[in-house]
Amino acid sequence: MKKVFIIHGFEGMPNGAWRGWLMQELEKQDIYACALPMPTPEAPIKQEWVDEISRAIEMNPTDDIYLVGHSLGSTAILRYLETSDQKITGIVLVSGPIIKTMNRKIDNFLETPFDFETIKTKAEKFVVIHGDNDPYVPAVDHGDICSKALDAQYIVIKNGEHLNGSAGYHVLPECLEVLNSIMK
Repeated sequence: MKKVFIIHGFEGMPNGAWRGWLMQELEKQDIYACALPMPTPEAPIKQEWVDEISRAIEMNPTDDIYLVGHSLGSTAILRYLETSDQKITGIVLVSGPIIKTMNRKIDNFLETPFDFETIKTKAEKFVVIHGDNDPYVPAVDHGDICSKALDAQYIVIKNGEHLNGSAGYHVLPECLEVLNSIMK
C-alpha cells in the first residue's frame, strides 16, 4: 500500500497551508496520507522530530512510503534518512533549509553538514521544490545545492516565496503532480 507522510515546518501545523489540501487530493486517489504533528514546533528539537518520523514509518514496514516535508520538515526528513535503515520509495522536499539561516531556533537541525552520499542511498526518488524568491530559505543557498547533492528533480516556482500559507499557498499542485509521477 502507498502511504504519504507529510512533515510540517517550524511553527507549522499538520493541516496548515497546502498540507490539508494535499491530503484530501491523495485520499481522492485512495492513497493514504497523514500529516504528522511534530513535537514542539515553536522550539523544535532535531532528535524528537527524527523520532516522530521514524515512529510513523516503523508502524508501516511493508508499505511503499513517501515523505513530503515543508521547510524544517524537509530538514528533519534528511536527518531521518542519515540514520535510518528503512528504504523510502520517494521524497519531496519543499523549501527546506540545509545550512544555518537567520532563525536560531532551528540551529540544532543544521549544526553539522548533511551526509548526502548516505542520504541518496535511502530513497529511490528525490524531488526538491523551491520558490525562486524565498526570503527565509533562499533557493540559491538551499534548493539549488540540495537538488544537486541528491541528484534530485528540481522544480522552481516563480515568485513562490516560502511556499507557505503566508505566501498564499493553500494548494500546491506541483507537489501533487510530482508525487503522482513518482508513485507510478
